[in-house]
Amino acid sequence: MLQASPTASLEAFSTAWARVVDDTIVRGEGACLHAASGKQYLDFTSGIGVTNTGHCHPAVVAAVREQAEKLLFGQMNCVVPETAVELAETLTPIMPEGLDGYFFSNSGAEAVEGAVKLARVVTGKPNIIAFQGGFHGRSAMTMALTSSKTVYRAGYQPLPGGVFFSPFPYTLRYGWDEEQTVDFCLRELEHVLASQTAPSETAAMLLEPVLGEGGYVQAPMRFIAGLREVCDRHGILLIVDEIQSGFGRTGRWWAHSPSGARPDILTLAKGIASGLPMSVIAAPREMMHRWPPGTHGGTYGGGSAIAQAAAVATIRAIQDEGMIDNARERGEQLTARLKEVADRHDCLREIRGPGLMVGCEFTAGAEGKKIAGAVSKHCAEAGLLLLTCGTDGNVVRFIPPLIVTAEQIDHAADLFADAVAAAAK
Repeated sequence: MLQASPTASLEAFSTAWARVVDDTIVRGEGACLHAASGKQYLDFTSGIGVTNTGHCHPAVVAAVREQAEKLLFGQMNCVVPETAVELAETLTPIMPEGLDGYFFSNSGAEAVEGAVKLARVVTGKPNIIAFQGGFHGRSAMTMALTSSKTVYRAGYQPLPGGVFFSPFPYTLRYGWDEEQTVDFCLRELEHVLASQTAPSETAAMLLEPVLGEGGYVQAPMRFIAGLREVCDRHGILLIVDEIQSGFGRTGRWWAHSPSGARPDILTLAKGIASGLPMSVIAAPREMMHRWPPGTHGGTYGGGSAIAQAAAVATIRAIQDEGMIDNARERGEQLTARLKEVADRHDCLREIRGPGLMVGCEFTAGAEGKKIAGAVSKHCAEAGLLLLTCGTDGNVVRFIPPLIVTAEQIDHAADLFADAVAAAAK
């Protein structure tokens, strides 16, 4: 049989997929990926925050293997797989208080779109307020809710209506201190309610507690608490999108938790099932039970029994192996090492982010984008996979798995330091 060349194989794929490297990966283990070329990569992308337990965690692999021999799929409109019940029972103890009703699906975009539908059904109101810099997906509705970069919307407009944007407290961008920035953003939110979408027609506000594609910017806890107060005062639901920041990524189960503000609806995906497609909408049961049968779903709505089993194994592995504590400790180590690099290079303006969700922002504009791209490329050539983000493309983000070791953090920081030094010349 003729073997296609790697180049010919890659030409079969849509150019809509941008890649960090073109190497073909044949195996993953822990924080590492192994390529057909023989090269090994330290994967600090985690598949964009997906493989929180590392590649091919033994407990997850065992759960998938065992489940594959029993049941691959049970359509939730027809039957209830045992794994669905087990997943609900496993999720409830780690959920914010009162969120004990679930809708399972496949992707983050599906979860966000479903959350918007639920909010509209429950409130009887049409409009949604999202926040500048947020990324919520690539379906039509979630593109309309996304404002991190025009590339995610350009060429697809007009998009669904009923979406309004309010400022996100991006302190470095505004040039103020945190208190001034939060005060400004809360005032502007009230102005949006007074000038664009009245509370009587606003179903929900949608927030990423840490901007993902928007630059790894953490919302101050006072801002999140302020949103809760505004929502309560005006009878608006608060949807928190923890798709990238959840499942221990920030050194806590949920990035919003320190604010003390409970979401009305929580959307989850990415790190939930260690690489299998799975997402969750979580809300109080009373709210979930107000969703009329048949008004939301899909053939694979619910996720497969295999993905559900993987999610249960993922949550248990995170708990049993102390991964959240490790994320917090390794995150402190990583942040300290990266700040040492920033101290030596004026082009590296800020190191920020909780736990193992760390952004490195370079000079604003085209110059910063050029440096960030060069740093990412240099690191990839040296065997460290990193991604860029931010509206200007000037942020390099670190998303290592929660099982990353101190030695791997130090090695990655050394490679990053070399890359910044080379790019800053």
